[in-house]
Amino acid sequence: MPELPEVESVRRGLNTLVIGKEISAVRVDWPRIIITELNVQQWQQQLVGECIEQVHRRGKYLIFEMTHGLLVSHLRMEGKYQYFPAGEFAETQSKHTHCRFIFTDGSQLHYHDVRKFGRMEWIDKSERFAYFDKKKLGPEPTVADFDLVRFGEQLRQSKKMLKPLLLDQTLVAGLGNIYVDEVLYKSRLHPETIANQVSESEVSRLYDAIIQVMADAVAAGGSSVRTYLNSLGDAGTYQEQLQVYGRQNEPCQRCGHLISKIKLKGRGTHYCPRCQNNVR
Repeated sequence: MPELPEVESVRRGLNTLVIGKEISAVRVDWPRIIITELNVQQWQQQLVGECIEQVHRRGKYLIFEMTHGLLVSHLRMEGKYQYFPAGEFAETQSKHTHCRFIFTDGSQLHYHDVRKFGRMEWIDKSERFAYFDKKKLGPEPTVADFDLVRFGEQLRQSKKMLKPLLLDQTLVAGLGNIYVDEVLYKSRLHPETIANQVSESEVSRLYDAIIQVMADAVAAGGSSVRTYLNSLGDAGTYQEQLQVYGRQNEPCQRCGHLISKIKLKGRGTHYCPRCQNNVR
């Protein structure tokens, strides 16, 4: 699944490829990808003539800022955007391409999704903040947006285990399975530890780890642990820095104990039983 660092890499790539492009036509081949009260033909038509001014990101959501509105896109499990200069798309179009944005200069942007879980939604520019508030999306994992005091208060109010709590996007946005495992390893906290049992010093360690891991992953273009490529066709390299994720039965780089993998609330979870032995 593309997580925040991968989505950020896609955003940066799209900003080098489609800014200033005007849409001449939209072709939707899998209507369930679109969230709208309109029929698909009307939805396609309302995008004609729109110009892409900027591509933003909020958590794991891409936001295409256009002339008269915002196209919000969530890649979910395996969504990808692929850009084709004029004349190149005919030979490479895949059966998994479900939405095509055709620009006036002949180039195209395709949305490709093997599992068809991704979604797109057109909203008014004035609805941007309310849209994400309604989803209860937490702050971005940066010093500027993510408040340590507020984070500590939220942890003290929760009886959930740390791993599923960090995955639910309400405390901080953008953390997915890979990065929660890495964050908990870096902060030496067991994934099953109950949030309100975390000490003040552990809260600070966890906060710092979230910011550091996500910043490092963004700088590396994300993790290409399966099929992820960004919109430029490039793979991320953060998988080369992973300490626990995908390393079950390998020695911990801190203590030498073998990394374990368990199922926690249905998610594969990697940790070091010696370094992260403080479950409570």
